[in-house]
Amino acid sequence: MTENTLKDKDGFETMYLNMGPQHPSTHGVLRLGLVLDGEVIIKAEPDIGYLHRGMEKLAESRTYQANIAMSDRFDYVTSMNNNFVTALAVEKLLGVEIPKRAQYLRILMAELNRVVNHILFFGFFAMDLGATTALIFGFREREEALELFESVCGARLTYNYFRVGGVSRDLPAGFIEKAGNFVKMMRSRLKDYDDLVTGNVIFQDRSVGIGRISKEDVLAYSLSGPVMRASGIKYDIRKDDTYSVYREFDFEVPVRENGDCFDRYMMRMLELREALKIIEQVLIKLEPGEILAKVPKIIKPPAGEAYVRTESPKGELALYLVSDGTANPYRLHLRAPSFINLQILQKILTGVKVADVIAILGSIDITLGEVDR
Repeated sequence: MTENTLKDKDGFETMYLNMGPQHPSTHGVLRLGLVLDGEVIIKAEPDIGYLHRGMEKLAESRTYQANIAMSDRFDYVTSMNNNFVTALAVEKLLGVEIPKRAQYLRILMAELNRVVNHILFFGFFAMDLGATTALIFGFREREEALELFESVCGARLTYNYFRVGGVSRDLPAGFIEKAGNFVKMMRSRLKDYDDLVTGNVIFQDRSVGIGRISKEDVLAYSLSGPVMRASGIKYDIRKDDTYSVYREFDFEVPVRENGDCFDRYMMRMLELREALKIIEQVLIKLEPGEILAKVPKIIKPPAGEAYVRTESPKGELALYLVSDGTANPYRLHLRAPSFINLQILQKILTGVKVADVIAILGSIDITLGEVDR
């Protein structure tokens, strides 16, 4: 018996395999400890903490506005959505009313970031299963969206665009036309995505029926977002516990039934189309107006606590904030969908083959910055 083999209770040899944290398909510094019986996994142990930065503790020594800047680093793929939930929590403590134009701009940026997240998911998930061209397609379209973000706030990854009370600056000249062209371009490119990946027989063989999550497990593990809706639970915070001005926009909440890797992939593709619909409506509804409410230069919310839930591209992103009346929060805690959704791996990896591990992990769509924080 070698160092990485051991015997189970019946005396049969099994192998302990470390997958990660250096493995390129673990989507960051995630380690999976797998106990194998041949090619079949009989036990899986996700091991996190390699990226831990203590951001929730760091928040206690930073001002409220500085914490919006730090929120960019939670899930660095969806920085605008992180800004959104942090600003909403502070504003709930303050009781401030946000100007209408600022509300629209926030939703515009959040939905553009949803598109960016799902584009990257498309590319990375397909690449996990061997389709390199899809990643090139995804990065090509992502560049177009990042050009829009850069024109607004000067950054391409960590935006720091939201402010307590609104947003930092208005749209530059020509932005609405460029964003409209981006929506048209994305709709035409989605057909290419379907031709390349969605209808591909090899892709379907690797994803259909793989890594099924039942409705009961979704509820037991508190899963959310596309992972939840792929298992037949139609729930979206933007509609069911609405915030900002989402109630003003017409969009559908897609849902699938099988809860497998393919349905989780399809959820992102369907949600991408709905996000484009919202962006288009915002561009039409935008009217001139203020972009920032009157708030003190040094923000000191009254003592109290606030909890805000939002629908990020990866699921329910919520923030719990406690104020003691000073310029820094007494406590900040993030309900991170990547962290919560990751827990199901322990169950659904058991009994599958090693080759399916990467497909299942990729279909969950996690960012380790949000897992470890």
